[in-house]
Amino acid sequence: MNTLAIKFDDHAVDVSFTKTSLHFVLADGREISAPLEWFPRLRDASDAERKDWRFIGNGMGIH
Repeated sequence: MNTLAIKFDDHAVDVSFTKTSLHFVLADGREISAPLEWFPRLRDASDAERKDWRFIGNGMGIH
């Protein structure tokens, strides 16, 4: 039996916000967005607070 393994480079390389969503760009070019409603602390944060982020875990998360 053969199996096909596809390795994704799934760490984030950029993060941005719109008025209603959180947006990640991954190293392999994929993009993921989620509504800010899912993250009340980010939803309620000011624009300046949202811009004050950094990668953690080699791009596996943000803080």
